[in-house]
Amino acid sequence: MVEAWQKYQNAVHRSWRRSRRSSTRSQQSAGMLDISHSIPFDDETEDGKSHELKVLSLDRIKAATGSFSESNKLGEGGFGPVYMGTLPGGEEVAVKRLCKNSGQGHEEFKNEVILIAKLQHRNLVRLLACCIQGEEKILVYEYMPNKSLDAFIFNPEKRGLLDWKTRFDIIEGIARGLLYLHRDSRLRIVHRDLKASNILLDTDMNPKISDFGMARIFGGDENQFNTNRVVGTFGYMSPEYAMEGIFSVKSDVYSFGVLILEIITGKRAVSFHGQQESLNIAGYAWQQWNEDKGEEMIDPLIKPSCSIRQVLRCIHIALLCVQDHAQERPDVPAVILMLSSDSSSLPMPRAPTLMLRGRALESSKSSENERSHSIGTVSMTQLHGR
Repeated sequence: MVEAWQKYQNAVHRSWRRSRRSSTRSQQSAGMLDISHSIPFDDETEDGKSHELKVLSLDRIKAATGSFSESNKLGEGGFGPVYMGTLPGGEEVAVKRLCKNSGQGHEEFKNEVILIAKLQHRNLVRLLACCIQGEEKILVYEYMPNKSLDAFIFNPEKRGLLDWKTRFDIIEGIARGLLYLHRDSRLRIVHRDLKASNILLDTDMNPKISDFGMARIFGGDENQFNTNRVVGTFGYMSPEYAMEGIFSVKSDVYSFGVLILEIITGKRAVSFHGQQESLNIAGYAWQQWNEDKGEEMIDPLIKPSCSIRQVLRCIHIALLCVQDHAQERPDVPAVILMLSSDSSSLPMPRAPTLMLRGRALESSKSSENERSHSIGTVSMTQLHGR
């Protein structure tokens, strides 16, 4: 596996150097993609087909997006704006343009290209092409017409469109995507920034995990990494990662548990308040569940369409995922087994630390805007009011 990965990585880097050396090519005739070259893959995709990553010129990207027109802007990603584009054949795409001051450097960008181009799964967003020209670093993804999960789940007007069956299907789809990352792909990968805004929804509301700029590969017998640079989002980061810089597949499990609770409640991870202290969603959920008030957590909009017993079971599973100690959390295969069985008994979760939200977050309620901050060697995404 290591040899195959090194071979692939070398191919990408050779392609990268060719792209940086090459001058801008003249545009090809209408209806043809302006492709300087492509990066071949020796591996097969999930459906058994070989594939390659196209490398597009900056001129072609500009033509597709109307020169990065504001009217085509879909939103802001972790490292820059995302635009809707249309390729000559009529295919709609999402174009992620790296900001020069975004904090994602050349190596992190290469990391995202290498990782996501290698990964092929129905619950992961598909990378179609990239552009590396001068200081421009651009990724071209399949377009998701329903945008991201947070655009629905935290929007009072759209949340009602997600009945319980749809929400449960989204939970299961995210779990399947994580299973592929952690176990079923040739590379064992930790995402490190799993959150509602990084879950995209296709036409049929199927979830696709996106944004692999912070993902890391685990090789051989490695089970965890330690980093001096903590990156992530308030409310989603596991305690051991936020406080010690230690991350593993169980860090993603923690974030997944938070996502389950957000999907069930329709509320953001940091929008909960106790009587005397401000709680994160894990603390709030434990408090309600422990007092036999789990049903009060459920979004009223899904109560008519849901099985209360099934939703309470999902809350129980989420509480197992957000336990303080990584070794006590289930792995993703175990989570999928729990989700797929209504009859099997579940272990009792331990009470999570009822973490206070920082003062900087005290006014951070009900917003769809996100802003990235660095505190020493800690980089986090923080929610802010309009």
